Amino acid sequence: MKLKFSKMHGLGNDFMVIDGVRQHVDLTPEKIRELGHRQFGIGFDQLLLVEPSNSSENDFRYRIFNSDGGEVEQCGNGARCFARFVADQGLSTKEAIRVETAKGVIVPHLLADGTVTVDMGVPRFRPAEIPFVAEEEALIYPLLVGERQCDISVVSMGNPHAVQVVDDVDSFPVAELGPTIESHPRFPERINAGFMQIVSRDEIRLRVYERGAGETLACGTGACAAVVAGIRRGLLDHTVKVHTRGGDLSIHWEGPGQPVMMTGPAVTVFTGEISL
Repeated sequence: MKLKFSKMHGLGNDFMVIDGVRQHVDLTPEKIRELGHRQFGIGFDQLLLVEPSNSSENDFRYRIFNSDGGEVEQCGNGARCFARFVADQGLSTKEAIRVETAKGVIVPHLLADGTVTVDMGVPRFRPAEIPFVAEEEALIYPLLVGERQCDISVVSMGNPHAVQVVDDVDSFPVAELGPTIESHPRFPERINAGFMQIVSRDEIRLRVYERGAGETLACGTGACAAVVAGIRRGLLDHTVKVHTRGGDLSIHWEGPGQPVMMTGPAVTVFTGEISL
């Protein structure tokens, strides 16, 4: 089987994007792991699969697979690349598309300057919706990680996030604590671990250790979750610039019951064809 694809990135969070509308795609977790290998395959943080929608109300279906072969619910940087891909490939001429994900519908908008704004939906906080083992909902939870207590906020942006505030993201032991938090027993489906440094009320720095992918240069849903957590804790204003190691995102959230809006770039690196 020959498979056409595009290699794309959103702030260095990189993707292999496949058109499953005009070609047959049948990938096992093992094959995804092979394709994701940075020395022996294409190399990516996530593989994005564009499929026809199951509903006449929506334009496409969006599936996301981490480089370890596991399917996940949502990816913010990937959503922007998804929108750019379907436009560049002639699959859609709309400025705004409705896209099904495993946890609901998102609506990316292509902007005139080449960036993409995505309505990422309404964040959820109930422990059962994360999922997170806790007796009741709280703004901040103490989490024992080894001998260290981390004060975390939990947020679902269609995928699960645990966000903590740190003094300095550069010196904080993300490589040590990230995988331990990701697989903590209080997160039955694992977690994306976010580490947020407050610069000002409208600016943060962020590192994210992603579930199934490790630390990435940027995480769109992680940026949304961090800003939401900061606003709920009274630390941030409604529009925040998020500095990741791959570049900057703009996140806007009006508050409870409202969707999170994310704006940032989406770039095609190259296109290709691979024999499987």
